Order: sequence, then C-alpha cells, then structure tokens
Amino acid sequence: MKRLSLFCGHYGSGKTNIAVNYAFRLKAQGKNVAIADLDIVNPYFRSKDSEAELEKAGIEMIALPFANSNVDLPSLPSSVYGLVQRKDRCVVMDIGGDDRGAYALGRFSPYIREENDFDLFYVVNFYRPLTQTPQDALEVLREIELAAGLPFTAVINNSNLGAETSPEDVSATCQKADELCRLCGLPLAFTSAEETVAKGLTGENVFPLILQKKIF
Repeated sequence: MKRLSLFCGHYGSGKTNIAVNYAFRLKAQGKNVAIADLDIVNPYFRSKDSEAELEKAGIEMIALPFANSNVDLPSLPSSVYGLVQRKDRCVVMDIGGDDRGAYALGRFSPYIREENDFDLFYVVNFYRPLTQTPQDALEVLREIELAAGLPFTAVINNSNLGAETSPEDVSATCQKADELCRLCGLPLAFTSAEETVAKGLTGENVFPLILQKKIF
C-alpha cells in the first residue's frame, strides 16, 4: 500500500465512489487519512458530497473552492500541494473524469514522482459508451497518462449499470478487464461493486462499495 492513492478514469467510471470507500478502508486500518477532491470536470457528483461522513470518521476533506457548483476553474488550493509535500498521512485523491481533469494532477506530478510512493489507479466501466472495449479503454488510459504526467500502476474494474447492476453484469466484464490489463501491462488491483452486488461475486479480489449519496 502506497502513501498516495490516486483514482482516475473516464467520466462515469465510478472513481469517486471508490475513492471515498478506499479512504474509509484506510481509516479502519488505523491510518491517518486525508482525501482530496480534485474533480474539475464534474461538479455535480463529487467526493465532497460525503464531507460530513468523512469528517465524522476523522478523515480530512480537501476540496476545490468551487466544488458542488457549476464553476470550472483551473486553480488549486495550496492545501492540496501540502498533501503531496507532507508525509505524515495517507492521501486519497479523486481526480477529474478524463484527460482534462488529469491536467490538475499534472501540476504537482513532479512532487509525486520525487517521493515515488504512489498508486495511480485506472478505474474503468465497460458499460460506458467510450470504454466499451479493452482497446477503447486503453486509448482513454493513455490520454489520461499523458495529461497527468504520471503512469498508471493498476486497473480497477468498476463495470456497472447503476441500480440495475447484477453480479452477472459484473462477471461478464471480467474477460475485458483481463484483456485491458494484458494490453497495458498492468495488474488488476480489484473488481469493485455495490456491496449487495459484491456478495454475489466469486473470488477474493472484490472490493464492496457503499455508494455515495448525492447532494444538491
């Protein structure tokens, strides 16, 4: 487990739910945890939506000043830079939904590279229009890497159909996830699914999710 856990993927991949659940998992393991919401692409469904629950659990929440608004600005607060420069806590970062969002990460990728204690997870949902095949998902992966200035280290299969998802829907994408991993040369970190769906999946490498509640 690395000190910095960064989650990125195409719009609708579900990376925000994973980032929030991952922060809670780290805290349950006794870690000092902070989560940074760097999503400049989608201001309507963000990790900041779980701010009250995160703070109650003792997880520091750092969000862009225009979170939960329709303002799209390229500025980043100094507190975000402090997360990558200070080494006294584990940090989870929710990065914007495509290569445009990854440019925010690229601003401090030199600090991340220098420390070299990070995982950059590529979250993929094979039921989304632009990532329905391993080849399409690979193209998006490369675009994000180029924008972020950092290499991905692992893949997360978060394929779902929202509330209509069944265990069979998730299982049907496992071969695609394996093929994507073969194409990009990266391991599959885990398959994630809403907790009731996860109970119907076989295998040890399943990460159950408590879905984030959207606020308006």
